[in-house]
Amino acid sequence: MIPSTFEYKKASSVDEAISLLTEDAKLLAGGHSLIPAMKLRLNQPSSLIDISDIDALKGISDGGDHVLIGAAATHADIAHSALVKGACSMISDGAEQIGDIQVRNKGTIGGSLAHADPAADWPALVIAADAIIVMQGASGSREVAAASFFTGFYETALAENEIITAIKIPKLTTGSSSTYVKFSQPASRFAIVGCAVVKNMDEAGEVGNIKVAITGVSEKAYRDHAVEDELMGQPLNQDVINAAASKAASRVDVMSDHYASQEYRKHLASVYVKKALQNLI
Repeated sequence: MIPSTFEYKKASSVDEAISLLTEDAKLLAGGHSLIPAMKLRLNQPSSLIDISDIDALKGISDGGDHVLIGAAATHADIAHSALVKGACSMISDGAEQIGDIQVRNKGTIGGSLAHADPAADWPALVIAADAIIVMQGASGSREVAAASFFTGFYETALAENEIITAIKIPKLTTGSSSTYVKFSQPASRFAIVGCAVVKNMDEAGEVGNIKVAITGVSEKAYRDHAVEDELMGQPLNQDVINAAASKAASRVDVMSDHYASQEYRKHLASVYVKKALQNLI
C-alpha cells in the first residue's frame, strides 16, 4: 500500500498544467480514484500535477441556456447548487448519491469523467442530460458531446495532453423532467446499475423526446436506445413502462463480476429502468 516514487508539481493555471503534462504524468484534483490505484501500484506516474487550486476550473455559473460546471467543482458543490437543481434536478440528485460525505466533499466531476469508471454515476448523468464536455490542450479548446465522450472500458475521447475544464449542462425546457436511480455496491456506493432519464411529453400527452442512460451494466455508460424506441410516441403509463423496461440492456454486452452476474445485472437494469420511469409519471 505504498506508491512508487513520483514528483509532485502544483499548477497555478490551466495553461501551466497543460505545459507540465507528459506521457507519464497524472493530474490530481480530488484523487479518490488515482491515489488508491497508486497505493496498489496499479498506476505509477512519474509526476503528479496538482490542479486543485486553479480557480478557473472551479465554480458553477449560469450560461444562459445551460449551466456551466467547472471541472474541479466537487460532487458536494453540485449537489448543493440551487442553480443546478433548478436547471436539471437529476444532476444535483445524482451528485448527492455519490460515495459518502468525505468523497463528495473532495471528489470532482472532471476527475470522475476523465477516469470513466464503468460503474461511476456521472457518465450516465451527463449522457442523459445531453451535456457537453469542454477540454483544453496545447492546441486550444474543444467540445465533445457526452454521448461520444466515453469510448470504452476506462477510455474516453480525452487526449493525453488535454484537461477537462468544464461541463455544460443544458437547462430542461418546460414540460421536461429528469431522474436518477441506482442499485449501489454497499461499501463503495458505485452503481452496480444506475439509470438516468430525461423526458419531455408532447401536447398529446405522449413521449415526445426521451434519453435513457445506463451505467454499471456494460464496459461504458450508454444510451439505451432499445428502451427509448419502445417509449417514443407512447403515453407514459405502467403497461408502456413495463414493455420498455423489458428491453433494458438488450443491445449491449452485459458485464459479470463478483458483485453481480451477467443475468442478475441485466435483471437489475430492467428493474431500475422501471423505477426511473415510474418516478416521471
